[in-house]
Amino acid sequence: MAGANLAAPLYHLYAKQFGFSSLVLTLVFATYAFLLVPTLLVFGRISDRFGRRPVLLAGMTAACAGLALFAAATSTPWLFAARALQGLAVGMISGTATAVLVELDPGAGDRRPALLAGVAQAAGSAAGPVVAGVLAEWAPLPMRLCYLVVLGLTVIAAAFVAALPGEERGTEPWRIQWPRVPGEIRADFARVGVTAALAWGSIALFFSIVPSYADRFLTTRNLAVFGAIASVGLAASCLSQVVAQRLRRSQQRVEATGLSAIAAGLVALALAAPAGSLALLLAGGVSVGAGHGLAIFDAQDELNELAPRERRGEVTAAFVCCIYLVVAGSVIATGLLDLGLALSAAVGIVAVALALGASGTAVWQLRAATAR
Repeated sequence: MAGANLAAPLYHLYAKQFGFSSLVLTLVFATYAFLLVPTLLVFGRISDRFGRRPVLLAGMTAACAGLALFAAATSTPWLFAARALQGLAVGMISGTATAVLVELDPGAGDRRPALLAGVAQAAGSAAGPVVAGVLAEWAPLPMRLCYLVVLGLTVIAAAFVAALPGEERGTEPWRIQWPRVPGEIRADFARVGVTAALAWGSIALFFSIVPSYADRFLTTRNLAVFGAIASVGLAASCLSQVVAQRLRRSQQRVEATGLSAIAAGLVALALAAPAGSLALLLAGGVSVGAGHGLAIFDAQDELNELAPRERRGEVTAAFVCCIYLVVAGSVIATGLLDLGLALSAAVGIVAVALALGASGTAVWQLRAATAR
């Protein structure tokens, strides 16, 4: 996840260096999701049938290739190819790794694996822009070194994955298909899937546009500052997930609380640029991030309880599909609106739409909690 988000504070430099528009920038960012979702359709089921370890190693190989392309990039097509490989990598790894965490720690119940999965994704995503910003600002090879560093770390991580213990393999014949969700859990799956999708869609909106958004009303051009601002929401998410693990309230009420915080933070994000307020931008990021942590932790925890063992990889892949469809939609919508509107107006429209979705889903969660 760190590797997949390294480029966040560097995209506006690529735009100047390679001379492309904000729409092209949006498409480069969204290429990741375009490849990730169909990859999930294939590899969620493959890991159930042929084992988790081969899929993880294939994903890490794709991640290394994507980092190498970013490090060698000399024109815009290189960025598209790199993002496509990163989409393949995360599509192979995200659902599979979450399933592995549950299976390697069966005595812990589902809450600890949910915490590990959520914090790994949020902390990794937050670390990427910070590392890239710091190295680009103060180290040699500003547009390359961060990718080479994380590539080396990925190779080390792959060695640990290769040492994972063996596992049982499924017997059902594999074929390409939309991940199937068992009928008895579909209603609850829809509720937690929408919750997770809105949580990640909101944090992705903040994450993807903040460097360009903040550039409009900040005097600094320090890349480390832009990286830190982009990561503040995910840092808040990590902290709130640790808190969520200790809460003894119902999962649905915690998810509703998180969604409410997300809605409030999105409103602050929409108002930050018109007000020219860095404080409002940061407050919105913290609120979205804290809400994201609460919502995503308990949504993942519920999913781990719902998914049957023999279908866990497939159901988790469907869950991640929900997330990245909304992530891609929010980012692409912002880029398309930016063609005819100011960036602040485009962000405001998408932020309000997501806030309304989060508010409505919070009501859905409270009704589910009452029904139980």
